Amino acid sequence: MDNYLYLILNLGSLSIPLLYSIYEKEFHFIQYIKAVILSIALIAIPFLIWDGIFTNYGVWGFNSDYHLSLSILGMPFEEYLFFFCIPYACLFTHEVLKFYLPNFTLSKGTTIIISVIVLLITSFLLLFNFGKLYTTVNFSIFILLIIYSLKKYLNILSNYLPSFMVIMIPFLVVNGVLTGSFIDEPVVWYNNKENINFRIFTIPLEDVFYAFNLLFSIQLLFNYFKKKMYEK
Repeated sequence: MDNYLYLILNLGSLSIPLLYSIYEKEFHFIQYIKAVILSIALIAIPFLIWDGIFTNYGVWGFNSDYHLSLSILGMPFEEYLFFFCIPYACLFTHEVLKFYLPNFTLSKGTTIIISVIVLLITSFLLLFNFGKLYTTVNFSIFILLIIYSLKKYLNILSNYLPSFMVIMIPFLVVNGVLTGSFIDEPVVWYNNKENINFRIFTIPLEDVFYAFNLLFSIQLLFNYFKKKMYEK
């Protein structure tokens, strides 16, 4: 049964948002499914390439006790599934919050202040840990994404940051299990020589920024496709 754990985490994360998307008639998120799939797939491609390279270089790896035997290019099938199930759940969460709580947002000034503070912190960490693969690549992408968003998509960033804090609650649970919380060994292990070796419970700090890079990139694309496909 242990080898189904990663699969269960993926499908469990997807199940409630997907069912709610289909059967809830007021919000009816499923109406945007083409934009959702396209946004997730386009971002999943570079992230899976990144994932495969880092797996090959031993930056992280997977415990075969907790996933099925099906492997593609050195990564378990569940890892590919992760890049569709988790983003769907998170995209759904933000859109639901935005629909039912339209005032759940930050002012532009607050968004700029928070972003600058986080940029300074990540820049400092990057400077003193440059060369560690996970830290270097992850923080570099984050810094570029935030700077670009402050310049081009400040409104979207203001709306997204509060939702991201909500998303972090289930993230800490799911990613906590993946990294070894509540179980004997981690589903996904990390080479601490390639990160700053600071963990939130069992979760590498870099994972929070990785999650933002992945999820906010998808959100930006979804907003674009939603407007192009559905808003006339």
